[in-house]
Amino acid sequence: MVIALLIFIVLLLLQVPISFVLGITSIMYIVLTNNMGLLATAPQRLYSGLESYGLLAIPLFMMAGELMNSGGITKRLIAFSKTIVGHFRGGLAYVNVLSNMMLASIIGSATAQIAMMSRTMVPSMEKEGYSREFSASTTAAAGLLGPIIPPSMLFIIYGVSSGASIGAMFLAGVMPGIILGLAFIILIAYTGMKQKWPTHKRSSFSVISSSFIKVIPALLVPAIIIVGILSGVFTPTESAAFACVIALIVGFFFYKELRIKDFPKIMINTAMTTATITLLIAMANLFGWVLTFEQIPQAIANWMAALTNNPIIFLLIVNLFLLIVGMFMDGIAALIILVPIFAPMLAKYGIDPIHFGVVICINLTIGLLTPPVGAGLYIASSLGNVKLETLTRSIWPFLAASFVALAIITFWPQMVLWLPTALQ
Repeated sequence: MVIALLIFIVLLLLQVPISFVLGITSIMYIVLTNNMGLLATAPQRLYSGLESYGLLAIPLFMMAGELMNSGGITKRLIAFSKTIVGHFRGGLAYVNVLSNMMLASIIGSATAQIAMMSRTMVPSMEKEGYSREFSASTTAAAGLLGPIIPPSMLFIIYGVSSGASIGAMFLAGVMPGIILGLAFIILIAYTGMKQKWPTHKRSSFSVISSSFIKVIPALLVPAIIIVGILSGVFTPTESAAFACVIALIVGFFFYKELRIKDFPKIMINTAMTTATITLLIAMANLFGWVLTFEQIPQAIANWMAALTNNPIIFLLIVNLFLLIVGMFMDGIAALIILVPIFAPMLAKYGIDPIHFGVVICINLTIGLLTPPVGAGLYIASSLGNVKLETLTRSIWPFLAASFVALAIITFWPQMVLWLPTALQ
């Protein structure tokens, strides 16, 4: 196992895609231990990792996001956000965060949001006099809201891996998403006062009303998803299919920007994103199977159980562990591998699985912005045309705000659970 671990570390340092790292490491372990029985069942293990009805929601939500993007959703959300907060000191930075909060309720992927908003917001903020590194770091940090505010791809995968209700996970993500967004807004307000950014003219009530009316069809998608799940009309997976239908109607008949010629690109983007995610899920499942064979999850569980019986200290240790893991491993892969390790321990410490799911997902999402492997940093650096070293330095205040929000979410479980408890 030591040699396999060294192979894993070397491949990560060489920046080999994480799905290949997990697959190669797993096969090398099987070969090095001469366990051909495991090798013979490896293909079956890859397939079984994807054999879940809940995972069907991922390509459907990806398609809904693509349809809404092609239908003109992004620019309307940004325009609406400008009418609300654009007049404040540092208005475009607030617009960036608020737009990401609304987009999160449609897309559900941090990397997709960072990529999309980097093309839109970084040039706009730079024209208004913001530094390019601050613009890119604000966009990257606000993209963290994608997997937290429902619908969330990470919540779907956690629900499938742990057996927790995906609908309850969606509801539990609402307040943490708001807390994280407020943490960024407070940081921007402080930075704006410190640097004395200019203010702008407040939009009139008629302009705000007109902008709100235009954005209502876009906001129908998350509203229908949540109401449909709560009312029992459809499951989270079925809600994803319904979101695609609503996105089609909105794009064709309300905004009239969706064209037949857009569909090949929409389908290709959806297929490529889905293929990347499902390959990662399959490989992570194989890697987790190897770890289980070596009884590593049991060893970690026993070690942590020996450290403390206090749930607060347990959560603190888990947070530190996950933040370190998030620096080196993709969030989806880490989620699939680590959930089977921690899930059996929750009952002992009296921790609610829904609360723990939100904590672990936020932890691993923050990892997107932590060097050396943070994918969000690379995306924002590339599309925002900012040096990675410069972006890494400017992102730290946002990471600090994220850590404060994470601490509140971790040690105030009632805040996370009151919405799913009240509505389910």
